[in-house]
Amino acid sequence: MQARDIHGGVHFHLPAAPAESRRPAPCQLPPVTPRFVGREGDLRALDALRGERPPHAAQLLVVSGLAGIGKTSLVCRWLQEHAAEFPDGQLYADLGGHAADGEAGPVPPGTVLEGFLIALGAPAVPESTAQRSALWRSLTSRLRLAVLLDNAFSAAQTRPLLLGSPAGVTLVTSRNRLTGLRVEGASVHCLEGLAPEPAAALLALGGGTRIAREPAATDQVVRLCGRLPLALCLASAQLAARPHRSVADLAHSLSQGRAPLDTLRVDGEAVMRTALDTSYALLPREAAALYRRLGLLPTDRYDLHLVTALARPPEGAPEAAVVDVEVADVAVVVDVAVDALVEAHLLEETGPGTFRFHDLVRPHAERVGKNEETPADQERALRSFVDWCLAGAAGAERILTPSHRPPEPGAPELAVSVRPFDGPEAALGWLDSHRGGLMGALRECSRAGWDTRCWYLADRIWPLFLRFRPSALWIEAHRLGLDAARRAGSRAGEGRMLTSGAIGLRDAGRYAESADWYRQARELAVGDGDVRQQAQAVNGLGHLCLLTGELALARAHFEHALRLRESIGYRRGAALSRRRLGETALAEGDLEAASRYLRRAHADLTALEESYEAARVLALLGHVRDRAGDHTGGMADLVESLGRFRSGSARSQHWEARCLEWLGQAAEAQGQRAQAVRYNEAALELFRQLNPADAERVAARLRQ
Repeated sequence: MQARDIHGGVHFHLPAAPAESRRPAPCQLPPVTPRFVGREGDLRALDALRGERPPHAAQLLVVSGLAGIGKTSLVCRWLQEHAAEFPDGQLYADLGGHAADGEAGPVPPGTVLEGFLIALGAPAVPESTAQRSALWRSLTSRLRLAVLLDNAFSAAQTRPLLLGSPAGVTLVTSRNRLTGLRVEGASVHCLEGLAPEPAAALLALGGGTRIAREPAATDQVVRLCGRLPLALCLASAQLAARPHRSVADLAHSLSQGRAPLDTLRVDGEAVMRTALDTSYALLPREAAALYRRLGLLPTDRYDLHLVTALARPPEGAPEAAVVDVEVADVAVVVDVAVDALVEAHLLEETGPGTFRFHDLVRPHAERVGKNEETPADQERALRSFVDWCLAGAAGAERILTPSHRPPEPGAPELAVSVRPFDGPEAALGWLDSHRGGLMGALRECSRAGWDTRCWYLADRIWPLFLRFRPSALWIEAHRLGLDAARRAGSRAGEGRMLTSGAIGLRDAGRYAESADWYRQARELAVGDGDVRQQAQAVNGLGHLCLLTGELALARAHFEHALRLRESIGYRRGAALSRRRLGETALAEGDLEAASRYLRRAHADLTALEESYEAARVLALLGHVRDRAGDHTGGMADLVESLGRFRSGSARSQHWEARCLEWLGQAAEAQGQRAQAVRYNEAALELFRQLNPADAERVAARLRQ
């Protein structure tokens, strides 16, 4: 609001970003096992390799070796010791280089880049791997960052993920030597088995004084285990579980493997299989049942809530069908079973209450699960997992997108529940960390014919797609959900999959397919008399036209959607349609109409307490006012929006950068060249982290 005339010069200075808005540095490395022994020489070797690199060259270290030899533990310990040198964070990705039969195989570089970009604060991720790699290089060009690419399959898989700056370091582990990375300047360290003395010390953690009393048998066990730390830990745990068993008996058991010991020179599978079979046979009944069922699940991470859901009998099923216990308190049984699995080195603890299988253990757990569980028990375990995913996703959706209308009556009744989330950050973190399991559950529902659960789950994880924009998963989930809704005969589900899936297709740049989905949704909604869903489809078609420059058609669609939304009293939707009409008028050069639409949209969204949407509209309004010649008013709106995007519920780096760019244009229009440069430089700094095309546009303006 302005009080009459203002005399003299008016200057808007770039507000400093508040310190508390800085995103925490990611710390994703797995914890180092407390049984890390005998690797002092290897740690010094990594130091030496890094010291040999020229100061201007990118740092790339490769550690290769057999499965279970301790590559990940070594690299994590080395990075732990050098953590102070990488204050901008430590990123981790398991590249899945040696997936078991039936698994997806090596993880595509684009999928890894998506996770890294999100971890570093990118609010939107490009569709193609090339674009993601370019954004990754821009984002990390000046960061002192450590990146661990674990379990790589090939040099080609890692190349788009490498840091190009000498300020950071990339470490790659692989069972292969990855000689192709030498072209990229990589230094390679081949990890061998433990020396006899630390290998015996590892056995002594479980074997105690028996190790010293039976040196010959100890040497035989060390040899049979191939001096592999993982195999030695399993053997040590077996000695601890049977304190009266001699080391010689253990050596005899290990020597009965079903394949020649020479196989150990290839990948260690023979001795590992024998060691795992023996460890599994020693488990208490409850722990063995839990091990089998965890192996059946299509996920790579577990937490206590999931484990408890898996162990809890479904409604109407005998308790023995899930975990055969006679104790009423399932949580106590789960704690005991999990402790037994961790103690036996069959399950790794990755954080407070979170667990994973080693990549050599998981296929074994899956095998015994499929071999020893009845088909009915396998189905019950998978259904418990799916219901746990549904319950968690529904809880996150209620917090993150409360306006996301629930689907038609007849939702599946869930036999499990999850602990309520503490707030939006916890809910979003849960969705992000469990995205692999959520997609695994979706695929399992589709395969098993659990159609209602399938499309409901795709619908419930909407906040994951909205906030993180994982295009490939978004599209896959809605294709599966659409097919399932049609098989289930749910027209409401079909409509929701079409409109939500069309947004994913649009974000991926697949405009023609997106338009087809929107048209199908519109026809379906018209036939059902669903005005709100019809308006959603029409508004989506308008957005596609706006993006492709068909402005007259875009305006017609938005006006139609506005009439539909107003006819049912949907104020939020009407305000969003007015915002799009304002953007269309701006593109047409009709600044008066744009201002009129945006002012009304801003007033309605503010009244509805839609802080993020209101801030976006205010920024657009400020840009329109500046374009119309009201530089003072326009800059005031932009400065206010900028503050909102820097902190609070409307925080958005993308819109912060857009405000800065528009403020630069406004300052330039008033001849404030120095101020314009400062605004554009601040915008460029953010766009370099977000989108190379936007960064180049601002850089070109600065060059002028």
